[in-house]
Amino acid sequence: MSSENSSADDVRQVWDVVVVGAGPAGASAAYAAAVAGRRVLLLEKADLPRYKTCGGGIIGPSRDALPPGYELPLRDRVHAVTFSHNGRFSRTRRSKQMLFGLINRPEFDHQLVEHAQKAGAELRTGAGVQRVEQHGSAVPDRRTVAVVLQGGEKVLARAVVGADGSASRIGAHVGVKVDQVDLGLEAEIPVPETVAEDWQGRVLIDWGPMPGSYGWVFPKGDTLTVGVISARGEGAATKRYLEDFIGRLGLAGFEPSLSSGHLTRCRADDSPLSRGRVLVCGDAAGLLEPWTREGISFALRSGRLAGEWAVRIAEAHDAVDARRQALNYAFAVKAGLGVEMAVGKRLLAAFERRPGVFHAALTGFRPAWKAFTDITRGSTSLGELIRNRPIAQRALSALDRRQATGEAGS
Repeated sequence: MSSENSSADDVRQVWDVVVVGAGPAGASAAYAAAVAGRRVLLLEKADLPRYKTCGGGIIGPSRDALPPGYELPLRDRVHAVTFSHNGRFSRTRRSKQMLFGLINRPEFDHQLVEHAQKAGAELRTGAGVQRVEQHGSAVPDRRTVAVVLQGGEKVLARAVVGADGSASRIGAHVGVKVDQVDLGLEAEIPVPETVAEDWQGRVLIDWGPMPGSYGWVFPKGDTLTVGVISARGEGAATKRYLEDFIGRLGLAGFEPSLSSGHLTRCRADDSPLSRGRVLVCGDAAGLLEPWTREGISFALRSGRLAGEWAVRIAEAHDAVDARRQALNYAFAVKAGLGVEMAVGKRLLAAFERRPGVFHAALTGFRPAWKAFTDITRGSTSLGELIRNRPIAQRALSALDRRQATGEAGS
């Protein structure tokens, strides 16, 4: 459906599900709703494919959440991780099996959208959303939501999924609250073949100089994705960290093809995931892992859940039934992703105080490295790890205690 042929009749047509935002969360939601046989419209303000600030690491949970038949456009397969602590104490750990894959986001996202389209979803690009309305003259009845586009055109739906990123307009409508905001800075650096060969199959993770910060190098053929992340409010220090990091790696002489920044926002525990017939998922809901700020797997998994529950909301005949389905969606998110986020918050709090302990554990303590590889491969999750392995429970409890005594003494 293009904007040219939107007549008065089209405006009155009601979609079962309208998804706002065509990133991994939105494409997954559109796919899930379309596979269920519903009439789905996917709105995206940009033209596709489009760039996104993101390391592009695809861990096991991301791979497992992809649509059937999706072929990952991998640029590299990671078998080794070099860990360093602010440029020092460097140690590389290797694995016979692949740990995770690396992708370029424009390709990855575009392919996901194509899968949603093949499942029957209709895509409309260049469609920025101004707001959603669930009451008032724009809405013909209580079962309908109006999505108002930038030009004033109204698109009607039985259910709406907001997947419009961390500065989400739909998130604002739902009332999403965040309690952790981080600044990620990234450079895409083309390198000569000799340099690229040195990085092939290996990533670098550097625990940074500011509390909770870290840097990464992800190789993608002839380009290295080099980035750092730290709490917002440390903009100058974060920028300096990236510059120092690139300099230490001997990459300062190469001109980045792209430099970008992005704020990641992590939801507060009591933040809503719905309002009326509108759900939010992915970055729009503040769903990401608080310690690593990994968001792709959270986007794919919450997107799929949102698409499935949006179908049920679309079928709901009254507000009570719609509310029940929305609460079920929130429960499904919290039972899986919420548990992982709670563990991630505890890890971040401990990491902010004692990054050296994490470095020593991952480089010198076999069970810690095993936990890292199991999580990246997807054979366990953070939540399952703490639930099922007594050694992990004890380690996290010990870190919690150190955190508590440290705060009491400060």
